[in-house]
Amino acid sequence: MFQQLIDGFGTALTPTHIAMAAIGVLLGTAIGVLPGIGPAMAVALLLPVTYGLEPTGAFIMFAGIYYGGMFGGSTTSILLNTPGESAAVVAAIDGNPMARKGRGAQALAAAAIGHFVGGILGTIALVVLAPVIAKHAVDIGAPDLFAIMVLAFIAVTSVLGSSRIRGVASLLIGLTIGLVGLDEMTGQQRLTFGSLHLADGIDVVIVAVALFAVGESLWVAAHLRRNAFKPIPVGRPWLSRADLKRTWKPWLRGPLIGFPFGAVPAGGAEIPTFLSYVTEKRLSKHKDEFGKGAIEGVAGPEATASASAAGTLVSMLTLGLPTTAVAAVMLAAFQQYGIQPGPLLFERESSLVWGLIASLFVGLTLLLVLNLPLAPLWAKLLRIPRPYLYAGILFFASVGAYAVNADIFDLLVMFVIGLIGFAMRRYGLPVLPAIIGVILGPAAEQQMRRALQLSDGSLTGLVNTPFAIVVYVIILVILFFPLIKRFLPARPTASEAEPKDKVDA
Repeated sequence: MFQQLIDGFGTALTPTHIAMAAIGVLLGTAIGVLPGIGPAMAVALLLPVTYGLEPTGAFIMFAGIYYGGMFGGSTTSILLNTPGESAAVVAAIDGNPMARKGRGAQALAAAAIGHFVGGILGTIALVVLAPVIAKHAVDIGAPDLFAIMVLAFIAVTSVLGSSRIRGVASLLIGLTIGLVGLDEMTGQQRLTFGSLHLADGIDVVIVAVALFAVGESLWVAAHLRRNAFKPIPVGRPWLSRADLKRTWKPWLRGPLIGFPFGAVPAGGAEIPTFLSYVTEKRLSKHKDEFGKGAIEGVAGPEATASASAAGTLVSMLTLGLPTTAVAAVMLAAFQQYGIQPGPLLFERESSLVWGLIASLFVGLTLLLVLNLPLAPLWAKLLRIPRPYLYAGILFFASVGAYAVNADIFDLLVMFVIGLIGFAMRRYGLPVLPAIIGVILGPAAEQQMRRALQLSDGSLTGLVNTPFAIVVYVIILVILFFPLIKRFLPARPTASEAEPKDKVDA
């Protein structure tokens, strides 16, 4: 394993691939800094740019974009109280008050170093665990794969959005889009409306760009504020000895929370970052500062988010299961090159996988070295008026969609799906379940059909392995947990517990 990692560093440390990683980090940060644009949208926008690149270089650039976009999202969150992505929401709770007190530099430094530490520790865990999971995943059959995909559907719809119904609605939209085209087994047309352009289905890249870029641009245009932003001066982002004393433990605790959540189909970094924030608040000696500018409230969640990003690569590379929007877009990129992530990926594309993993270490180092001194420059990007900003995004989205097949029809499809994305935002439907539905829907249908064929059409063929049964039990727990929770004894509130404490005293 370590020999393969060393060979991966031999691939990642070539001048060309180092340049790819640096470009990815800079592009990801530049796009991630812009309000409302997270790493998923950054990867979706830049996906068509890599069509002419060889696969290893393309994925090294994607890795840089991923981590750069996450750092850019936290920069916006800290300076403007406008998270660039959902994982950066927690950073605004204490990061923005720090910036208002003139400590924005320290908040950005805590976030940057947190991303570096969390990413490095998460990638080390990826190196250790991914080959082991891939080795055992070879024995997983069609019923097991279908059960895992159903778990991904249920988990992502249960965790995201303001309600489960909205999550399921978003998933159904994605599954419907995934049905468009020819049935792989029978050759029958489905939802093509007689159009030959839709016979091959709708490219995942077009769907991702439409839902993220076009949908977000239309949403912002509908609520356009024409006044320019007034970013807070950043200064030099260096930490004092007292700051380091308060942040090193949160940096190390964050990956312990973030990596496991990232590796399971639970919706990404939103939950672990909140858990990290609550944990740091409970363990801190400065509880009164939380919500008012506690540096631990920035350091812990940011390290958690970065480690969670490494965790998402475990399930994507070993099982072909994307647990976040970025992983879903990266899975589309693998498919674009005719590569299918899964248990055999480490055998068939060993040099690409280990080169990608090694590039994570390189990209994280570049992210820290480049972005600490460039933080004031990223703040200046926030001065771009929103009309120009989102007009540019629509332009690049259109160029990217046209580049997929050089077909104007794809542009029409992109804008139609973009209108669906706008409607989803209007009614509070999360975007990620739809993306997961588009990508995993056809694969889940195929695995279900295979399992039913093996059992001569009997539904017991879907639950005839111990692994599948365990997964379905987990699904039932997720589905019925809110109902079970009602029958659990309620915890006493602070007001109820106070008299007892006084009596004990």
